[in-house]
Amino acid sequence: MDAALHIGEPWMWAAFIGFVLVMLAVDLFLVGGNKAHKVGFKEAAAWSFVWFTLAMLFNAGLWWYLKGAYGAEIADVKAMEFLTGYLIEKSLAVDNIFVFLMIFSFFAVPAEFQRRVLIYGVLGAIVMRAIMILAGAWLVKEFHWILYLFGAFLVVTGVKMLMFAEVEPDLSKNPLLKWIKGHMRMTPDYRGEKFWVVENGVRTFTPLFLVLIMIEISDLIFAVDSIPAIFAITTDPFIVFTSNIFAILGLRAMYFMLAGMADRFHLLKYGLAMVLVFVGVKMLIVDFYKIPIGLSLGIVALVIATFMFASLWVTRGQARAPAAALNASPARESIDS
Repeated sequence: MDAALHIGEPWMWAAFIGFVLVMLAVDLFLVGGNKAHKVGFKEAAAWSFVWFTLAMLFNAGLWWYLKGAYGAEIADVKAMEFLTGYLIEKSLAVDNIFVFLMIFSFFAVPAEFQRRVLIYGVLGAIVMRAIMILAGAWLVKEFHWILYLFGAFLVVTGVKMLMFAEVEPDLSKNPLLKWIKGHMRMTPDYRGEKFWVVENGVRTFTPLFLVLIMIEISDLIFAVDSIPAIFAITTDPFIVFTSNIFAILGLRAMYFMLAGMADRFHLLKYGLAMVLVFVGVKMLIVDFYKIPIGLSLGIVALVIATFMFASLWVTRGQARAPAAALNASPARESIDS
């Protein structure tokens, strides 16, 4: 049996999508997701642990099923592909956190409103990535040479990240943001967690809706980087989709867990850039030399761990200042136009 086979059967897709919908419903309606409140470190850490544990249990269950259906060799390969893809997607998601912080800080979003924005951000990211993954899988199947384009794109992106890692983008100069502000009727301040209100019979959007748009756009931009990266590990749509979605489901909890000390991990951007370059090169040489999945997993884990500990070492002794985004004052009366 070829280890490159695609394992996703209709019932597997249906079961996984059902699981995702159930977990999102639990998050939205049973654990306070629909109530405005500031997410503390303990709550975020608990949810991060839950999502990680579920991902590992899923991988173990997948291995057990595949061992019985296809044999131990196929089960080992697919489980390793899932784990490597999950680690890469989880690592690249850290860069999302820096962007989320920048957006929340720029708009001075009150801490208790950030959770709802990220809930809908996750929902949007799941839909967008599902579409992009299915389209990418079809392209790779029909046009194998597109892997070279993906690889070159990742190498260029990684090099650009290395060159501009210390450059902070200025949202106030973003042309899309300027266009949206100029073409939408906006309230001058936040109206609780509402994305829009009706005043004098006219629908008027709140700044929180603008924040949601920016979060969704950032998710789309990062998906353009992360999805080609996982195709360097596997072209199996089911593995690509499940590892991606598990990483996205844990993104919001990871944000609230790490946002308060994001400044301690400023060197991590260099590590993420190196990961993109590595997976890009892996994709470019795939027809000449296939880097073993276990070696890829080890290299990615080593790079991320090295830059994470290096960041903590360089910033040791520094007092941890609360992130501005997490402490945005709800007293702000207006949003700059």
